[in-house]
Amino acid sequence: MIFDLHSHHDRCGHAEGKIEDYIQAAIERGLHYIGISDHSPHFYAEEDRLYPGITMAKSELDNYVKEVLSLKEKYQDKIHVLLGMESDYFREHEALYKEKYNQYPFDYIIGSVHYVHGKSIFQRGRWDNLSKQERLEEKESYYRLIQQSAKSGMFQILGHIDAMKGYLLDFHDEKTPMIDETLKIIADENVAIEVNTSGKNKDCGGWYPSHEILERAYHYGVDISFGSDSHVASRIGDDYKEVQDTLRQIGFKEMVYFIKKKRYTVPL
Repeated sequence: MIFDLHSHHDRCGHAEGKIEDYIQAAIERGLHYIGISDHSPHFYAEEDRLYPGITMAKSELDNYVKEVLSLKEKYQDKIHVLLGMESDYFREHEALYKEKYNQYPFDYIIGSVHYVHGKSIFQRGRWDNLSKQERLEEKESYYRLIQQSAKSGMFQILGHIDAMKGYLLDFHDEKTPMIDETLKIIADENVAIEVNTSGKNKDCGGWYPSHEILERAYHYGVDISFGSDSHVASRIGDDYKEVQDTLRQIGFKEMVYFIKKKRYTVPL
């Protein structure tokens, strides 16, 4: 069985194509499940759309859900369409985000940390002028937020858990026991992590997370899901077979996906 739980579309402002384009691409590629998981609005902001070009507007959320559910029905004989969301995680706004998500029938929510100390993790050169100790503190702050997201109870899947490496090629040079600590917390909280193949499009040139982190995830018994993080329809299911092969070589026996927030498994 082939699935992809992480995809975007033009509503977020930085992806191309409509939701239906991604569904049709998934059908063409022989997928059995396609998850639509666009970027969450900034619910805490006074503005309807705090960052145009990054996330959808608050006023678009109802339309987003209605469109996905309508397409789910339209394509029910060809593919299973799942209603998801890639949610930012802001600890100080956790209650607000929970309240919003509880209003909709999501199959799953991907929790992603995109900001550390108010700066995007994808900001080029964000630690060029930092000392080695300051870089380590930035990295540990990142993983501390991921730990908190795992404990929040909001998410079935955590997104791209080493994505800060995207434009920081020496990210993994800063060693910290917090990565193992984070993986243990994720396992204890029974939250999955995704193998996200979009890192190949960043300077780091590889999947999220690294092979080393996947090996540690196996050690701690972390569940693994899959998402291409497609921002163009042509990337749906990208590297799925290769990911399966890699996970099998590490020792994993299954991958997981979610329907109505219930965990299902796919044997490798």
